[in-house]
Amino acid sequence: MSQAPEDLLISAADEVKIRQNLALVALGKRPANRAIRVGRLLDVHGRRWHDDQEIVVSGRRIAWVGPTGKYPGVVDERIDRSHLAAVPGFGEVHKHIESSHLTPEYEAALVLPFGCTWTCEASHEFSNVNGPKNLEFWLKARLAGSPMKIFPLPGSAVPPTAYEWGGGHFGYDEQRDFLSSQLMVAGLDEVMDWPAVWNPENPSYERLWGMIGATFEQRGVVEGHAAGMRAIDDINAFAAAGMASDHEAWTPEEVADKLRRGLFMEIRPHSLKEIVTGLLASGQEDWSQFALCTDDRSCSDTMKLGATDHNVRLAIEAGLAPEIAIQLVTINPARHMRLTPWVGSIAPGRFADLVLLDDVQTLSIAEVWADGQQVSKGRDYVGALPSIDWPDWATQTVTIDREMTADDFAIHAPEGRQSVNAALLRPFHWADDFITTELPVRDGLVERDPDRNITKFAIVDRFSGEGKTSAMFWLGTGPRTEDTALACSMGHDKHNIWVVGSSDAAMAKAVNALRETQGGWALVGRGELLATVKYEVGGLMTCRPAPELDREMQQLYKAGETIDWMYEPTFSPRWWPGFPERLAFATLTCAPWRWVLVAPSPLAPNGFVNVATGETHDIVW
Repeated sequence: MSQAPEDLLISAADEVKIRQNLALVALGKRPANRAIRVGRLLDVHGRRWHDDQEIVVSGRRIAWVGPTGKYPGVVDERIDRSHLAAVPGFGEVHKHIESSHLTPEYEAALVLPFGCTWTCEASHEFSNVNGPKNLEFWLKARLAGSPMKIFPLPGSAVPPTAYEWGGGHFGYDEQRDFLSSQLMVAGLDEVMDWPAVWNPENPSYERLWGMIGATFEQRGVVEGHAAGMRAIDDINAFAAAGMASDHEAWTPEEVADKLRRGLFMEIRPHSLKEIVTGLLASGQEDWSQFALCTDDRSCSDTMKLGATDHNVRLAIEAGLAPEIAIQLVTINPARHMRLTPWVGSIAPGRFADLVLLDDVQTLSIAEVWADGQQVSKGRDYVGALPSIDWPDWATQTVTIDREMTADDFAIHAPEGRQSVNAALLRPFHWADDFITTELPVRDGLVERDPDRNITKFAIVDRFSGEGKTSAMFWLGTGPRTEDTALACSMGHDKHNIWVVGSSDAAMAKAVNALRETQGGWALVGRGELLATVKYEVGGLMTCRPAPELDREMQQLYKAGETIDWMYEPTFSPRWWPGFPERLAFATLTCAPWRWVLVAPSPLAPNGFVNVATGETHDIVW
């Protein structure tokens, strides 16, 4: 029996036909495609190992599981892996594939050898670039034959706040249509704008509650994002509002407080060991309300560290039994996302996704199978890699219909002034107020002050064609080298272009380079374009193999070594490991941020706004 194309995605009508066939195959009344014999099989439902088991596959699904030799039907092909132990394909409960900077078909080729066979895609990145085409984008690779299962969650942060615009706008109607059109859509992506959830006067209140309401109607999952939330009252309100989870907790104490209020806890690698060790020390025994999640990881880091398997190893090193750690990336996330009919276990009806281990304790992966086919040997990907010609709606997304000039980034002083007061921010500035300082004026323009680590930062709208620009002064990070700038089209979460630089001309040159490449990175040093990295799909991803993208990134890093970069001594090395890729996260506008810089908008004409209160302020005065 050949694999039917209707089994690639999950629609209600096709699902009925698939299940009807699987029932007959399980009873031996129809032939199966293959049987895979394994030495041991982990039942994640009961956390028990079973010896000498057979997994019978029909099409892309499992039809029967049990002792070797007991299947009552005919099998076309028998595969012997009796020297290996089988666990279910690993899943990501919360991940931004865009952060790998690879299109989905190349992401699959990267992470499948690491055991990751399914992903709940937190899709507010591409949603903010092209909202109307969001679902089509995430299903395209699967329809073309990619063995990776992507379960999209439309972004709640589209736009991230009421002070941002362009690319997409999701409310009740859009979320209802997403969920009703395709069973692969699992719910609502992380609800980030907490002030808009609790405050009826917030201009995003109705939009967000429309999406939440549509998700409840379709029995989807409302994923949460409780960054910086520590107060018990706030945690209670967050859970009461219907947020089902949080992936932003950093300490065992914070996790315990949120767990107690019913939140499903998704633990990221940054503090995974500390959290697991602390919870074990405090007597935590029940891990059914936990999952491990990657959230954001570049392809370069994935090549070095691994994918979901890296998270599992960290949990084992922190003291969890391997079987529990595996549950945290299989049955637990599948249950939470209500996907257990399709993924999360080696059981009938599920996609035939297997991770075959030659050593359980170290999680040494020998092979990975997906859709009933072998897709990896060791670290080599051997599965299907469809060729996708991404259309213009995916590849022509940096829309700036003019050359940017130095004057776009100039900050003019009030007439006759020799100095001004200026508003400053620095990366990850969560204080209630911005920083104020005095800056000099020359020829009517407010100047940087590199002696005090003050440079300039700007956001450029890449959606309207007009290149509307907001610029302000930035403390603590940026190039000290003269006539130098770094620009990027990945700027969470609106993904306008951000640029930081020591001269306005260099900033313009870097942004113009991104106009040509349709997104990515551009580094200008001493007036010359030193390096670019191409993210031609959505300005976020590239349609190339991971090693090719990594080579480009390494060239960018090497060029960055020639730049004298400013740092504040108070910045944690944990957040600033080197050349500032994490600046792409410094443009976040969700809680707990207050004062931020966005592209000019009707509610924030100069782009400087307090997203918690809606207050605006001049950049200089």
